[in-house]
Amino acid sequence: MKKNISAEDGYTLLELLVVLAILALIAGIAVPQVMKAFGRAKSDTAQVQIEALATNLEFYRFDVGAYPTSEEGLKALIERPSGRNGWNGPYVTKRSMIQDPWGVAYGYKSPGEHGEFDIYTLGSDNQEGGEGEAKDVGNWE
Repeated sequence: MKKNISAEDGYTLLELLVVLAILALIAGIAVPQVMKAFGRAKSDTAQVQIEALATNLEFYRFDVGAYPTSEEGLKALIERPSGRNGWNGPYVTKRSMIQDPWGVAYGYKSPGEHGEFDIYTLGSDNQEGGEGEAKDVGNWE
């Protein structure tokens, strides 16, 4: 049995525009909140990665007797530095593990300004200071 389609069936253009406006309002509120949470997630990930690198540096120091120099850097966790006896690495398995969530190599200083060594990232903007996703994160915090 066929149903006759009349002009009253379906949605009007006005009804569709109202629904689209409501969806746009919801997206306008939700998207910035999701992006803010995503930015915080990268900073939190950087903090966890820095803590893991600090632990690996302790293993390195236990084997070698000292932390890598600033010149040797965190690459010493992957490749044996020349003249270092007792190196039993690699202490991290992938080169990407010494990069922050924004794809930049973590900064490393030994001796550090805040302790025996400093591991840090300058955040999304790769500039000192900043807030949110651009916030600096280090092992001294």
